[in-house]
Amino acid sequence: MARHLKIAAAQLGPLHKADSRVAAVKRLVNLLREAHGMGAKFVVFPELAFTTFFPRWWMEDQAEVDRRYFESTVPSPETRPLFEEAKKLGIGFYIGYAELTPEKRRFNAAILVGPDGSIVGKYRKIHLPGHADHKPKAAFQHLEKKYFEVGDLGFNVWKMFKDEVIVGQCICNDRRWPETFRVMGLKGAEMVVLGYNTPSDNVYAPHEPPYLRVFHHNLSLQAAAYQNGIWVIATAKAGKEDGFWLHGGSVIVAPTGEIVAKSTTEEDEVVSYDCDMALGEYIRNTTFNFAKHRRPEHYKLISERAGVKLEPSN
Repeated sequence: MARHLKIAAAQLGPLHKADSRVAAVKRLVNLLREAHGMGAKFVVFPELAFTTFFPRWWMEDQAEVDRRYFESTVPSPETRPLFEEAKKLGIGFYIGYAELTPEKRRFNAAILVGPDGSIVGKYRKIHLPGHADHKPKAAFQHLEKKYFEVGDLGFNVWKMFKDEVIVGQCICNDRRWPETFRVMGLKGAEMVVLGYNTPSDNVYAPHEPPYLRVFHHNLSLQAAAYQNGIWVIATAKAGKEDGFWLHGGSVIVAPTGEIVAKSTTEEDEVVSYDCDMALGEYIRNTTFNFAKHRRPEHYKLISERAGVKLEPSN
């Protein structure tokens, strides 16, 4: 029996410091309705979708940072309209936000929400980029290591929808690390979804051209999709936020590694595709038949060592 799921990547244009959560949620609801009009049953929103990408700013008043940018409950009174509209329309979604726990721990988090409005699963970003110290001479800050802890929930997968599609989730920089997708692939993922806020400029390599940033973005997603036989849906927050550019390029990638849908702007935009969940089966059962061809006895170094240690054979 065919298993199809129409999926939408709901890209957000810029969210500025002055933009309220209420304004952000109104835009998200409009994108949700647009996706519903396309027939989508699952919508992927960006990383930190309720606020501007605040880690670009050095701020010393943590209580004020918590108040302005973090969510202590999800949904909150300000974000609840998105959850209510999704339940009304019978649409599941993924969304990223800054999580503040009751113990005052802070994570760059994302959740999967089912068509009935219930939270199916949570993920906390593991591969935090950037720095924790103030770099006043830099063009902008990238302070995820200052504002967030490394995620502690691992890379998990969940069954969603009546056809029990197996879905994994990650966030932004996680997409550059092949281990992210391989772990979820080994857990049976058929689809991995993620949101991102990626600067057009590399603050650590200012001479890197912006086009290369987008090329590496696509390369990571396409390789992950093919090498694991999975669908990958990646959604941007894009455009010029308070003078700082985030690149767009939201994509839906098939298990063959082909991009089947792509945004064409850096504004609020929805792209969708009717995804055949069986498409990746021949890849997962032939070329990358994990059980038949993997040799984990030779991969132990991947989990035992973080950095490079030169060990020439002769």
